[in-house]
Amino acid sequence: MYVLFEGIDTCGKSTQIARIAEKYPEIVTTKEPGGTAFGIKAREILLTDSLASKRAELLLFLADRAEHYEEVIKVNKDKIILSDRGFISGIAYALANETFDFDLLVSLNKFALEEHFPDRIILFLTNMKTLKERTNAKRLDGIELRGLEYLLRVQEHMKQSIEKLGIPHLFIDATEDIETIHQTILTYLKV
Repeated sequence: MYVLFEGIDTCGKSTQIARIAEKYPEIVTTKEPGGTAFGIKAREILLTDSLASKRAELLLFLADRAEHYEEVIKVNKDKIILSDRGFISGIAYALANETFDFDLLVSLNKFALEEHFPDRIILFLTNMKTLKERTNAKRLDGIELRGLEYLLRVQEHMKQSIEKLGIPHLFIDATEDIETIHQTILTYLKV
């Protein structure tokens, strides 16, 4: 089972993946970008927000996604895989940056993922108050520096994209306490 944990920065998805991995070490955990050697390099470029072209940014995300699928997802298809972000983020950031066509973005991601979308998606939804508190407590990367309104716009694109695609999903209130969220996820995943 291939499960995406989606959400904007500071929403708690990495914390929840780490908690699950601690309890179930046989589960494969990964992230996009950064789950492969190429992904680590791509992540460095993307987080500096140094690309002038949003099309180049999109293509770099797609290249990473294709490599990640080949190196991590495909070879572990018989295991439970939890990915910290994936194609939903790719679509949402692209929609927030440019007036890309949703169907084109879906098609490009199908190509990168060899027609294999995740089995389930867990989307962490936050609000402005919590986002401000959490981003004030850390050093912001280039994407976060685009602004909190931008991040919330990305979040809305994530939610709309999941609903349009009809992939089984769980929407999590990221403002809840960590343990409540954890139990909700475990129940949903039935692990």
